[in-house]
Amino acid sequence: MAPYRRTADLPQMIPVFPLDGAMLLPGGDLPLQIFEPRYLNMIDDVMAGDRIIGMIQTRQGGDRERPKLSDVGCAGRVTSYAETSDGRYLITLTGVCRFDAGAELIIPTPYRQLRARYDRFEADLSEDEAAQAPAAARSRFAKALKRYLNRRELDIDWETAQSAPLEALVNSLAMGLPFEPAEKQALLEAPDLAGRFETLSTLLEIDGEDGDDEGHSLQ
Repeated sequence: MAPYRRTADLPQMIPVFPLDGAMLLPGGDLPLQIFEPRYLNMIDDVMAGDRIIGMIQTRQGGDRERPKLSDVGCAGRVTSYAETSDGRYLITLTGVCRFDAGAELIIPTPYRQLRARYDRFEADLSEDEAAQAPAAARSRFAKALKRYLNRRELDIDWETAQSAPLEALVNSLAMGLPFEPAEKQALLEAPDLAGRFETLSTLLEIDGEDGDDEGHSLQ
């Protein structure tokens, strides 16, 4: 992955891929299957350049072809790429830094591009020490997660979850669990890992209120 140490190292004008329900977080990996012609064009262009794409959700307003974009997205770099025999692209985006969505560019490309403002999320580029959570908060989180998974008949590898660093666990669950787009956006916009952990815990508790809370713990 390119060594982006400062927000000034990132491209200020980026192509965006609006996709509701799909969230990218810094350091996370998001596999995507690209088949729509305008986005195949986008991948061709970014692979010839800096490989940066902005993942962003939409919000109410605009039209079907050009819906309004959310205020915050996440820039990712294409870190794996393959082409299928029927012309689809299979890529993985690795999250680099969140951005505030600035003005959209008036340009002839079939895909959308905008100015990305990264300054508010400079900390996304830093390598902080491994974050921890108090035991009580981890216990609350584990109970809420188990209720949520039971309610939706989902499962995870609890042994892996117990040993995973907090940031990796929170980010993988935030990206991977089937939350509503507005809930995904709330997780994306949480100011830091502690805020994302709290938001995720709350969302799990709200959704899994009627489930069983016995079983596993994350210590």
